[in-house]
Amino acid sequence: QVQLVESGGGLVQAGGSLRLSCTASGRTFSRYAMGWFRQAPGKEREFVAAINWSGGNPNYAQSVRGRFTISRDNAKNTVYLQMNSLKPEDTAVYYCAADRTTAAVTTDGADYWGKGTLVTVSS
Repeated sequence: QVQLVESGGGLVQAGGSLRLSCTASGRTFSRYAMGWFRQAPGKEREFVAAINWSGGNPNYAQSVRGRFTISRDNAKNTVYLQMNSLKPEDTAVYYCAADRTTAAVTTDGADYWGKGTLVTVSS
């Protein structure tokens, strides 16, 4: 079992930055690919970014490429999402996901999910 807890959400003005963190329980964090998803009000959950177990091969949704950066620190059991140049359309609940395969954390098929953290971007 892996438990995921997101933090770092909040209210920010358009053009600002936030860094989300997701800390995992357990001693096998380094074996999992990690991903970030988001769900805006009235919309389906969508993929944002993913990273493999070693921190390589980052993958991004087109809508965030060049603005968001995913990274991980296996010594701290934590994955990060640095969000820059935020736009009102980035407003959503952001979820962290973990799975043994990178494909699963890219396509919404992950085994483990956090409860989410709310990001609100004002115009």
